[in-house]
Order: sequence, then C-alpha cells, then structure tokens
Amino acid sequence: MKSKKNLVFLGMMGSGKSSIGLIVSKKLNIEFIDIDYEIEKKLGMKISKIFENKGEKYFREIEEEITLKILKNKKKIISLGGGAFLNKKISKEILDNHISFWLNWDNKTLINRIKNSQKRPKAFKLSKNELIQLINERSILYSKALYKINCENLSKTEIANNILRIYETY
Repeated sequence: MKSKKNLVFLGMMGSGKSSIGLIVSKKLNIEFIDIDYEIEKKLGMKISKIFENKGEKYFREIEEEITLKILKNKKKIISLGGGAFLNKKISKEILDNHISFWLNWDNKTLINRIKNSQKRPKAFKLSKNELIQLINERSILYSKALYKINCENLSKTEIANNILRIYETY
C-alpha cells in the first residue's frame, strides 16, 4: 500500500461496502475490517438485536467508540456501517485523515436491496418514500467523501478496479 492512510468505504446499507472492501483488501493484500461485524463481535449479537434490545442511541455510542478506535490503525481497508458517517466525530476523522470512497447507487437499486431485509433495522419498517428520504438525506453527507464511485451497472470487480485505479494515482 503506497499510503499509510486507511481506505474507508461509506454509503447506504446495501451498497456493497463489505463485499467491495473485501475484494480491494485481497487485491492490495491489506487487512479488511467491517465495523458492523466488529460491533456484533464485541456485543455478541446481531445489529438488528442490538437495535431491538438496547436501542439506536446505545448502538450509535458503541459504533462511535469502535469506529474511532479502529480508525487509529494505519493501512487498513474499512467498511463503515451505513449510518456511521452521520456521526460528526467519525466523519471529521475520516475526512481529515483517511482516503474515503462513497459507493453510490440509484435509489431504485438501493431500495430493492434493503426494503425487506430484517438485517437493516433502520430501514426495515420504512415505506418506499421514507427510504428515498433517508437515502437522499444521507447522500448529502456521503457526498463529502474524497471520491464518489458511481456503481450502477458495474460488477463488484469493476467497482473494485475503479477504486484501485484511483488509489494508484493517490
């Protein structure tokens, strides 16, 4: 890895942050860290159960603690949870010190991926219009990422290759 900075993937739930991060990680031979997985591992329960049993506020506090700790590492590939970048401390740390990629998709694609997934507690009970509103609100923040990757009509490999090309010129 040319830079000591972490590569951080952000975007809506269902945008492929983990699967793309894993591909990029393998191609660069750098450790991959999925923040949601780290939270689940620490608390011993799935994200949906954390939301259900402890509430979103508790989840966001744990997410902030774990994310900021992981971001102190160097030369990692990191997949953020869909809502993590809304946290001002997390977004400031990423924008100031890391290479960030927003995996951007059309609303229709994202809605099809997340609308019936019980894995996604923030979106599971939302109507289509509420999901569109959530996507649009978050997109304003995601657009602050260093790089925007338009993923529509691309394979995972093509998306990863676009990221690698950008990274090589960084």
